[in-house]
Amino acid sequence: MSDQTTSAPPQRRTFLMVLPLLAFVGLAVLFWFRLGSGDPSRIPSALIGHPAPQTTLPPLEGLQADNVQVPGFDPSAFKGKVSLVNVWASWCVPCHDEAPLLSELAKDKRFQLVGINYKDTPENARRFLGRYGNPFGRVGIDANGRASIEWGVYGVPETFVVGPEGTIVYKLVGPITPENFRTVLLPQMEKALKAGS
Repeated sequence: MSDQTTSAPPQRRTFLMVLPLLAFVGLAVLFWFRLGSGDPSRIPSALIGHPAPQTTLPPLEGLQADNVQVPGFDPSAFKGKVSLVNVWASWCVPCHDEAPLLSELAKDKRFQLVGINYKDTPENARRFLGRYGNPFGRVGIDANGRASIEWGVYGVPETFVVGPEGTIVYKLVGPITPENFRTVLLPQMEKALKAGS
């Protein structure tokens, strides 16, 4: 009789052992559908409509264009120009995929391209730009990631469109692809161009 009072029925014990597993599976399914259903490029940015952060970053030492050091990141360069600010790193796989599109965009002289090199080594960053070509008129080094935090970066790559008045008008989370370049990014840049003229 004492055995029956101290131990739970076998069916109840089994249920109690399976309950944590069921809860875990339920949460996993919920997260899968919630995270998998959204477009990560549509993550909102609190900086849209606000001035670009006044972050100054040192240049990528040894990166030259026409035998002159490519300047670092200076927010005063935004005034009067539509700028595309791309946060990238040599260790970022999607950054390799978007590099040819940035090089193509650099040919359009209506816009200036500015790079923020995120938590990278100078040697690897120069090697990356040597491999794909440097599309940027300015490249700032964000060695500790502090500037990217000020820009509200979730991860690399991320791209911002900054209007001629120095205001962030659009943010793209994730790599630039032929599809989002044509349907979203270029229209946003042209819209900023028209708004500034």
